[in-house]
Amino acid sequence: MVAGQVRGDITPSEKIKPSMPIFYLTDDHIFPPPNLAEKEGLLAIGGDLSEERLLLAYSMGIFPWYSQEEPILWWSPDPRLVLYPEEIRISKTLRKVIRKGLFDITMDQAFEQVINACARIREENNEGTWIVKDMIRAYCELHESGYAHSVETWFEGELAGGLYGVSLGKSFFGESMFTRTSNASSVALVKLVDHLKSLSFDMIDCQVTTDHMIRFGARGIPRDLFLQKLKKSLLAPTIKKKWSFEIKEISHRPTPTHTDML
Repeated sequence: MVAGQVRGDITPSEKIKPSMPIFYLTDDHIFPPPNLAEKEGLLAIGGDLSEERLLLAYSMGIFPWYSQEEPILWWSPDPRLVLYPEEIRISKTLRKVIRKGLFDITMDQAFEQVINACARIREENNEGTWIVKDMIRAYCELHESGYAHSVETWFEGELAGGLYGVSLGKSFFGESMFTRTSNASSVALVKLVDHLKSLSFDMIDCQVTTDHMIRFGARGIPRDLFLQKLKKSLLAPTIKKKWSFEIKEISHRPTPTHTDML
């Protein structure tokens, strides 16, 4: 995973192979039931990226995923890849990196930088990205409203990696991650999981299956089971504020290579 992105290196259009009718959304903020999605997970087309619609979508186990010049596509895959915080697997190599204290870690301090970096790194590699301008604008607004959060990894004062996602109830919906310095995004993920454990979160929704997240202990579960767990998780109040955790002062070390060690 070159860019360390949660949804992998494929584009949304590569997954569109309709086997069932696709629903077209109107201006009304409603979605069809997720179990009506076609085989690859595509459920609906159209609508907008307003805060109200996005929050409704996530609460129903639906998320937007589309490329530039495409209409907004809404997905609910089956199976669904999830990472339970208590099941995270951290390799010996990564544990050593964390113990060395190579990075400064912050949360919700550079959300816009993180989401733009997630988009930019794929463009630099001549890969398509679903993080288009409208998506960036919409998720920055979610961040300002207290629903979207980022974890930043810094090396010698520069943003070396990070991730962002949406939080509702006791669930975190991972959107994307990036790395420019070896292990930067992996450390961010481990720190996020530590934070979610401290808040007694139920799960991280990884959305689409990737080998990268599977190596961290994520596993696919049936969509019906995911929706049951999500419904229960959403009974808890959403923490609508900027997140933070204690930051340990660390010494700076030579820049590692650009390949994540897992």
